[in-house]
Amino acid sequence: MSVAGLKKQFYKASQLVSEKVGGAEGTKLDDDFKEMEKKVDVTSKAVAEVLARTIEYLQPNPASRAKLTMLNTVSKIRGQVKNPGYPQSEGLLGECMIRYGKELGDESNFGDALLDAGESMKRLAEVKDSLDIEVKQNFVDPLQNLCDKDLKEIQHHLKKLEGRRLDFDYKKKRQGKIPDEELRQAMEKFEESKEVAETSMHNLLETDIEQVSQLSALVDAQLDYHRQAVQILDELADKLKRRMREASSRPKREYKPKPRDSYDFGEPDQSNGGFPCAPAPKITAASSSFRSSDKPIRTPVRSMPPLDQPSCKALYDFEPENDGELGFREGDIITLTNQIDENWYEGMINGQSGFFPLNYVEVLVPLPQ
Repeated sequence: MSVAGLKKQFYKASQLVSEKVGGAEGTKLDDDFKEMEKKVDVTSKAVAEVLARTIEYLQPNPASRAKLTMLNTVSKIRGQVKNPGYPQSEGLLGECMIRYGKELGDESNFGDALLDAGESMKRLAEVKDSLDIEVKQNFVDPLQNLCDKDLKEIQHHLKKLEGRRLDFDYKKKRQGKIPDEELRQAMEKFEESKEVAETSMHNLLETDIEQVSQLSALVDAQLDYHRQAVQILDELADKLKRRMREASSRPKREYKPKPRDSYDFGEPDQSNGGFPCAPAPKITAASSSFRSSDKPIRTPVRSMPPLDQPSCKALYDFEPENDGELGFREGDIITLTNQIDENWYEGMINGQSGFFPLNYVEVLVPLPQ
């Protein structure tokens, strides 16, 4: 930094201390400017809060959101184009219904109904995925761009304006000691920054109809989702009612018990229903000594890595659900290779590598910091 720059930083710091500690008053901005600044601040907070709540509305499970974020991060690191989607609750319910519907079979009314309901739930999950994509493209991304670009730019102009105001006020209070030309330049820069900040705030507030359009896109996407959901559920309701009518019109099958087998209980002195007891084999001394010399068969165990390298011990079984996850059993020792984030590790066991949740393991030797 140049000498002039260091002097300017000193002037601003001195003026700030005199205002905060000494109670000195700086140059006041007009009421219109303050009102615009207040509205921009409220807009910034509103956009940030609405964005966060919209993500929670589309993806309500915080654990699934965190896992999806981690998987997307890993996909970017590995250069994978296709990222896994959010596991919709309707899809999970549909898979459960279809699995048990198939187990019950075609002869079960309940099994057939579960298959119908499961397919409808999976269709609802697909419609929900379409809602996620639509809202992200037409509502979330534009608002995020507003945060990252326009609002960020306004904050930059306001910060620059405050710095130039402090520099101008410091020089104004030392008029006579500071050259008039330097004071005039400080005042011009302050006025210039005020005009730039004022213009950027005005443009944002005057074009807020764009945010109304984005909000309308959100509502349109929700309407389309609910229309399709109603159609799918209406079709399912008709199928289930038709199944109930068909089942009630069919004659009921009566239960006919199978005839019981007759048993010959034999003589009264036999205690096992007429079947003679075979004499128990006698254990000779030779056979006794042979058994005592038998050794128990040991169950083979998995190879354990040396504990002089980062490693952890599995507390529970973990079944992988997505590509790239590492499965293991309780008690397995896993070599740690990397920490993805505060919830996920990457490790290796038996020549296989992948990532797994931190709360499933106990760290024995931590990764180097």
